[in-house]
Amino acid sequence: MKSILKHVIIKVILITCFASLGAFAQVKHTFKLADSVFLLDNKPFQIISGEMHYPRIPREAWRDRMKMAKAMGLNTIGTYVFWNVHEPQKDQFDFSGNNDIAEFVRIAKEEGLWVLLRPSPYVCAEWEFGGYPFWLQNIKGLQVRSKEAQYLKEYKEYITEIGKRLAPLQVNHGGNILMVQVENEYGSYGNDKEYLKINEQLFKDAGFDGVLSTCDPVPALEGGHLAGLLPGVNGIDNPTQIRTLIKKYNNGSGPYFVPEWYPAWFDWWGTKHHQVDPKTYANKLDTALKGGISINMYMFHGGTTRGFMNGANYNDSTAYEPQISSYDYDAPLDEAGNATEKFMLFREAIRKNLPANQTLPEVPAAKPAAALPAITFTKSTDIFNLVGKPKLSEQPLTFEALNQPYGFVRYNSTIKGGRKGVIKINELRDYGLVYINKKLAGVLDRRLYQDSLIVNLPAGNVQLDILVENMGRINFGPYLLKNNKGITKNVTFNGREIKSWKMYPLPFDKIDTQKIKPKVSSQSAAVLKSASFNLTKVTDTYLDMRKWGKGLVWVNGHNLGKYWGIGPQQTIYLPAEWLKKGKNEIVVFELLKPQQNTLTSLDKAILNELKSK
Repeated sequence: MKSILKHVIIKVILITCFASLGAFAQVKHTFKLADSVFLLDNKPFQIISGEMHYPRIPREAWRDRMKMAKAMGLNTIGTYVFWNVHEPQKDQFDFSGNNDIAEFVRIAKEEGLWVLLRPSPYVCAEWEFGGYPFWLQNIKGLQVRSKEAQYLKEYKEYITEIGKRLAPLQVNHGGNILMVQVENEYGSYGNDKEYLKINEQLFKDAGFDGVLSTCDPVPALEGGHLAGLLPGVNGIDNPTQIRTLIKKYNNGSGPYFVPEWYPAWFDWWGTKHHQVDPKTYANKLDTALKGGISINMYMFHGGTTRGFMNGANYNDSTAYEPQISSYDYDAPLDEAGNATEKFMLFREAIRKNLPANQTLPEVPAAKPAAALPAITFTKSTDIFNLVGKPKLSEQPLTFEALNQPYGFVRYNSTIKGGRKGVIKINELRDYGLVYINKKLAGVLDRRLYQDSLIVNLPAGNVQLDILVENMGRINFGPYLLKNNKGITKNVTFNGREIKSWKMYPLPFDKIDTQKIKPKVSSQSAAVLKSASFNLTKVTDTYLDMRKWGKGLVWVNGHNLGKYWGIGPQQTIYLPAEWLKKGKNEIVVFELLKPQQNTLTSLDKAILNELKSK
């Protein structure tokens, strides 16, 4: 009897398991290219997509941002995949936490959104090194975006890892990834069709066997398109122009797709916040949709480029331009995930172009935001007390030679004093604070082509320290492989080279608050400060850095990004998801105003007033 009962129980369990599997079985869809439209399950489908990047949004807020996308009328979201996020050191892959791109895609499916995937090694995206991991620069002879063997080997290993996680989520396998983009605006960099063909094959070998596409701005279409892949054209919205261009490069047919339609633009340090008239761009969106054009707006929601992941622009005609941490982008959904006037106007433009029987969800209420109580810092330690084991070298070593991706390095040497002269840092990358006997003598800024400083050295042996900040590797243009950081050549005094250096790495990948002691800092050196604050209620807030100089902020271990008095970013968005009831910890690394000890914050209304000025 017991045996019979056991078999019955096992049978019931198996039946239940198979029923459950059937209930959650993936339904396979078809997605094809027709002469003028996309076909989803053999029915015409207009892609109305918005770009949002998983590393720029707290994981806890991914779903909320997607609900906002649905509320504006989007049926799809686009995202890059960031190589340097997933392989920060060679052969060390990370798909955990905020890097869980597969979970990001799965949540989009649960929220009823399709996905445009852009997993090429190069992404641009105002992102550090255009997405490339820093360690590629340490492989002698490697050439990115080329047929060079070492690059292709690393590329293949990377895209294979991505394929393992994301290829099964393609629409033809029951997932929600509609299309996968090969390379990224390659025509702005080169025109090697053989290289593009290798890209296509690497993608297919990694399991991406659905619809593949390319994207390029108008002047670069000739070099960037690849026969057999759908060409997308960036940055325009005139339906007639779009149709003409895509027909030219796609054997006389469509579909007609704009992978990057820009509703605004990004910011870099020392400029005004970029904003455009929302009504003008809502009309442009309406025109494109009425004309049957499929679009991916870049950005729908920018979020924040936290930590050290901002990129920089640089070419032969413009100065080095490092981007700010806020990636607000004047996007329809603001940095904190709230609807803007542009959002509501875009929503109306999309609503007017929907099928007659289709409605939009209600727009979720704005997230509450409140100012925190003022925070007073009672613990601080300057850079001379943050002493680890130095690296020794006759010549100053770059960040790359130190195997340090980001952050700061303190370069230390001893020189003979009793003289007046010029200290020159040859090829400073990117921002240097020069200290004489631990007192700040001056600041050198690559943006301003500064590399020299006149100093009066006191008598005797003089301690020379140069604190160098990596402000972001170039992410666009011809100089992707001229991205070493730190002191990249040498330092001279009155033309004579200074030798015998100690390098103290300060990567700040993790903050050890145990090293921050009560009242141990000087009043002239860069300083690390910490404090705690208590909350009874958790909401979004905006840290007000207008009285501070230049630096970074961490809260509860999260690197929130950079601030700098030159603007445009003078506040730092602190998401509610990273706060907690009770005790919270905050750390600030301040370069220019070590005496500053009080930090306040703003609510949303005051922040909007600041933006409008």
